[in-house]
Amino acid sequence: MKPMRTKGPGPARASPLVHVSQRAARSRRERKSVRLAPVNVAMPKRPPTTHIASRSKVEIIKERSDYLRHPLLEDLVDNKPNVSNDSVQLIKFHGSYMQDDREARGLVIGKAYQFMLRTRQPGGFVSNKLYLTMDDLATDFGNGTLRLTTRQTYQLHGVLKNDLKSVFSTIIKSMGSTLGACGDVNRNILAPPHPYKNRKDYQHCQELAMNIADLLAPQSGAYYDVWLDGEKFLTAEREDPKVTADRAFNGFGTNFEGSPEPLYGAQFLPRKFKVAITVPGDNSIDVLTNDVAVVVMTDDDGEVTGYNILTGGGMGRTHNNQSTFPTLTEPLGYVDKDDIYHIMKAILATQRDYGRRDDRRQSRLKYLIHSWGMDKFRMVVEQYFGKKVQPFKPLPKWEHKNYLGWGEQGDGNLYYGVFVYSGRLKGEGKKMLRHLIEKHNLTVMISAEQNLILCDIDPSIKDEIQSSLDPFYPNYETADKLMTSSMACPALPLCGLAVAEAERGLPGVNERLRALMTKVGLDSSTSFVVRMTGCPNGCARPYMAELGFVGDGPNSYQIWLGGAPNHSRLAEPFMDKMKLDKMEETLEPLFYFYRTRRLNAEESFGDFCARMGFDVLRIYQKSYVAPPSITQLPRVGVEMEAFEKLKEIAERDNKTLSEVVSEAIRKLT
Repeated sequence: MKPMRTKGPGPARASPLVHVSQRAARSRRERKSVRLAPVNVAMPKRPPTTHIASRSKVEIIKERSDYLRHPLLEDLVDNKPNVSNDSVQLIKFHGSYMQDDREARGLVIGKAYQFMLRTRQPGGFVSNKLYLTMDDLATDFGNGTLRLTTRQTYQLHGVLKNDLKSVFSTIIKSMGSTLGACGDVNRNILAPPHPYKNRKDYQHCQELAMNIADLLAPQSGAYYDVWLDGEKFLTAEREDPKVTADRAFNGFGTNFEGSPEPLYGAQFLPRKFKVAITVPGDNSIDVLTNDVAVVVMTDDDGEVTGYNILTGGGMGRTHNNQSTFPTLTEPLGYVDKDDIYHIMKAILATQRDYGRRDDRRQSRLKYLIHSWGMDKFRMVVEQYFGKKVQPFKPLPKWEHKNYLGWGEQGDGNLYYGVFVYSGRLKGEGKKMLRHLIEKHNLTVMISAEQNLILCDIDPSIKDEIQSSLDPFYPNYETADKLMTSSMACPALPLCGLAVAEAERGLPGVNERLRALMTKVGLDSSTSFVVRMTGCPNGCARPYMAELGFVGDGPNSYQIWLGGAPNHSRLAEPFMDKMKLDKMEETLEPLFYFYRTRRLNAEESFGDFCARMGFDVLRIYQKSYVAPPSITQLPRVGVEMEAFEKLKEIAERDNKTLSEVVSEAIRKLT
């Protein structure tokens, strides 16, 4: 892509990032202070100002860190079990969070510090070697479990500070990485956990996820300074030359000239930046919830022609703060195949230079778009892009796929999607998975719903795989679909933000939901999307659920209803502060109403709630009187005219026929 402007942009307005001096690392021994700024950017005009914008404490920490090195390097070699407050922020960029096991605190030792590591797995792909490495690390340095996440990565819990370097370096030398898995940078890129070897579009999703991950990865070398003492480990897989060239291209001001971090500068992004890639129709990854959604467009022969781009999604919010909210992406436009890396840089640069840095709760891309509107956002992106984006191309209806159970890869081999409750690999089930993956040299895909797809299975070992895993993991063909459609975040006791249970609470909640559904007459084939989180940050994407539980206090949850089964519509808050012991009395009226008033057996619970509206649901819930068991009532015949009248009253009053008849009889007695 070459600069296309015939006229200069005129005096460029300085980016908000250049109000402060930034240090450029020439080497670890030779660094000097230089002023860095994007160049040749035509920005919306504003009066010149010398006022330094307010910045959050995290912004100051990033600026002073020498591109994420200090004081982390010093903190790692002291004798403390924890790192300093500044390093707590910096180590996130390296792929780790410091945690405190609240249930292991002692009166004498105080907080029980440990660290969680998160890997970078673009598209969820895991090589055989890396799977075995992560399994070993969980056993040798972690708490014995591995957590599959909703962004297709591993989380390794329970690592002590003294073991961090061993764990990080082992992952790196096993062709893995944790760089950018957390922090104010591009996070792990989602793509369908496809096992298909005969679909060019799906294979391109995986390739593009890898390449965009490389494109937007931090470049300063601090990661290797901290964990490998400055030695960059070279892998057999080299970065695509086009990625390298397009990252370096700075015709329209996306880059900081001369900086060790050409895209991020010394302050990186205002907040996290999430990207997802899919093919038209496949919504196995909640694609609309990301900062940027990329849809691969192909011609009739399956060859990639370009990409639809959507922007502005995000789940995070804060209780009792109406200025924070979950939202879905909006169409930005279409770009040709050759321009994908440039449009990604343009979007990132717009967020980098204009996203808020004073209030981290308002720093995500979605709030910038909400403030500006899509038209203004598109205009600024196009200035960094160097040309207009093309009109958005039509897409088919989204369909949810989970890739669970058996299927054909298209090359003669099979895949098997294993349902892993809340993504937690542990105990004998973890041992059996490792045995099969190691014995048969299988590769693995992690899904965005915390499940594991075993790939490259020879049909001759299908029975062995099935019989070996059945004692530990539900057989999808016979499992309760309410369970296999549910997700939870880890929450207590390790997440510092959690105020309620999620992962540990979900199995019991699902059992109670199924019992309640049976009580009101919903058969076992009825299921819907259930998600539970311990806080409002939305890691398990509860705002996309048909029934979402969002922790708002001890054993207390905000209830969200009305998400779509194909994950294309946001849920809405139905009620606050539902105590878990009140769940049955809260939901029974809604489930009974759903059973008796849904359009047909195919209408989902989320669609029903959205169609009826919350005012109607609340009125029905308030006036609900539990009916006697239908099977215990005698049948009574009525004339058709009377039946039609009863039906009319029931429709008008949003009641069941049995309720209307019972009320009429009570009035006569």
